[in-house]
Amino acid sequence: MAFLVNLELPNAVNETFLFYGWWQFGTCLFAFVALLSIWWHIGKKQNDFGQVWLALSVLCWSMSGLVEVYFAKRPEMDAVVVDGFRSVLSLFNSLFILLALPWFRYLPSFLQPIIKSKYWNLIVGLPFLFSLLPTLNKVFFGRSEVINELDVYYAVLTLLFLGGVLWYSFAKRRLKSLAYLSLLCVLITLLAQFYKLTGSTINVTLFSAIFKTSLIMIFFALALSWVKELSENHIPSAEKIGMRFLVKRDNDRVERLLLLKGFMGDEERSIRLTAAQYELLLCFANKRKKDGNDWLEIRPKSLPVKGKLYDISDYNEIKRLLVALLDGLFGRGNWNKDVHLIPLKETLFELSKKRERKIRLRLHPTNISL
Repeated sequence: MAFLVNLELPNAVNETFLFYGWWQFGTCLFAFVALLSIWWHIGKKQNDFGQVWLALSVLCWSMSGLVEVYFAKRPEMDAVVVDGFRSVLSLFNSLFILLALPWFRYLPSFLQPIIKSKYWNLIVGLPFLFSLLPTLNKVFFGRSEVINELDVYYAVLTLLFLGGVLWYSFAKRRLKSLAYLSLLCVLITLLAQFYKLTGSTINVTLFSAIFKTSLIMIFFALALSWVKELSENHIPSAEKIGMRFLVKRDNDRVERLLLLKGFMGDEERSIRLTAAQYELLLCFANKRKKDGNDWLEIRPKSLPVKGKLYDISDYNEIKRLLVALLDGLFGRGNWNKDVHLIPLKETLFELSKKRERKIRLRLHPTNISL
């Protein structure tokens, strides 16, 4: 009986790899198409190619599934060659993930100078080539004469970067539960990579199925959090924004509030301003609401007219006001220049076309309540 069991074992192992190969091919191919579809409808308009790189990394897993299917039907093939094909696709998977990182909107401060560096392609490309060439030696010649499993070390490098970026991306979008899940997923993937060095084929396959499924779900959660942010952090048009001024006095304490309507639904958003910011915005509103000449003049940096009183002493006053509004709307640090600051400035304020350092509030007077 024991002899018969041993005869059946290799066939059972091949059936396991065949099932795993078809599962990996179909699941990852579907995930690739789905991620690319999200990019096609949303990311393409934003000129954001990060999701394309993530989709290509998942496609590498799909191709790896075909490799499993092909070699499961050919048990006579050299195991070193089979492992070489897996490693090549694993290296490309890690490379595509690393190439996606510069497109992430939120990056940790300690990683941003590296990831946003103009040398990032070299930073990730040179280790990739160093790992790929010896791995190809396994594929074509069936032997590994240098460090074995170089794809594992490259994957560890990728996961260290990916873990930090995923955590920060979810945390900045106020999705802490997903941030913790992403770290757990990266930890499981790291364990799978180290476990690969033990050579336990069946257990490595089980780990592989778990971490690939988990990472794909995290990629979809990341895409949906991006869509959620775009919908919630959308800067509405000037016609949809309502502005109301309110001063609260409690004994010696004075609280200056701006109530904005039109952001994230119909509810009014309350923003606390400093005295200078409140008075500046109130000056804009008064001019727009009551005065026929609603332009405010900014004091020039060079050669100001002597004795002339300017409405705004420095353009930085406008910038500080915009920053305070964005901090109140989205939270301190939860916004960026291209998506929020520039659109809000263009929505709220209008610069004189004659370039005479004049600026006015763009809102319709009926949308302003004094």
